[in-house]
Amino acid sequence: MALTNPAFSTNPAFQDGKGAATATVTAENLEQMYEAPSATAAQTDRMTVEDTINKTAISFAVLVAGALVGWLVPALALPAALIGFVLALVNIFKKKPSPALILSYAGAQGIFIGAISMVFESLYSGIVLQAVIGTLAVVGVTLALFASGKIRASAKATKIFLIAMFGYLAYSIVNVILVWTGVTNSAFGLSGDVKLFGIPLGVIIGVLVVIMGAYSLVLDFDFIQRGVRNRAPRIYGWSGAFGVMVTVIWLYLEILRLLAISRD
Repeated sequence: MALTNPAFSTNPAFQDGKGAATATVTAENLEQMYEAPSATAAQTDRMTVEDTINKTAISFAVLVAGALVGWLVPALALPAALIGFVLALVNIFKKKPSPALILSYAGAQGIFIGAISMVFESLYSGIVLQAVIGTLAVVGVTLALFASGKIRASAKATKIFLIAMFGYLAYSIVNVILVWTGVTNSAFGLSGDVKLFGIPLGVIIGVLVVIMGAYSLVLDFDFIQRGVRNRAPRIYGWSGAFGVMVTVIWLYLEILRLLAISRD
């Protein structure tokens, strides 16, 4: 899964067989561990699922605060998008996660999302609430299925996911070029102009992309579990928060566009 979410795939803390503890545990050790009081992530300085959830919640709180600013000042959309892109690259390639940089990314992306959402809301009343509910539904269902063990990442599914991602990337690049050159007059390019069986191409692709986003979340959750198993340092919980945030932002924007195309 080396080509999945770069927030995890470039980080050795989330790779199989790297950083994992392999010490032999005896019956006496097990009894001592059972009788010992539960240690927190702060006490062990090890990554835990609970601590990663807390860091993710903090990141999304900053993102929502930024979104409020972007909603009120939509002119900040472009600079926020550029700053967010740069911060994303810095966070991806930085060997050790930086909470300050990750929260800065959350704030910048929040401003961008808030500004874009305001524009869509002015064109399609009620669309932002629908997109938020849709995103929460996808994330909630995916998390519930993953936690129950009913869905897991697999090598075969991941290969299909990667092929689909590259195909969607190629389609997006071609679509943007067609819009910029004026070949298509639709704001959504081929997604709005082309129809299959009376259904806009963008709606069909949008549904597939939402499914891809859900599977990307599964990969993110799998990487976080792997980091916990590897007993990665607690600081890497911020990498987990960053990875989930990148996927959820992508998912929200895709759902927002899907709803806009369906409205048209």
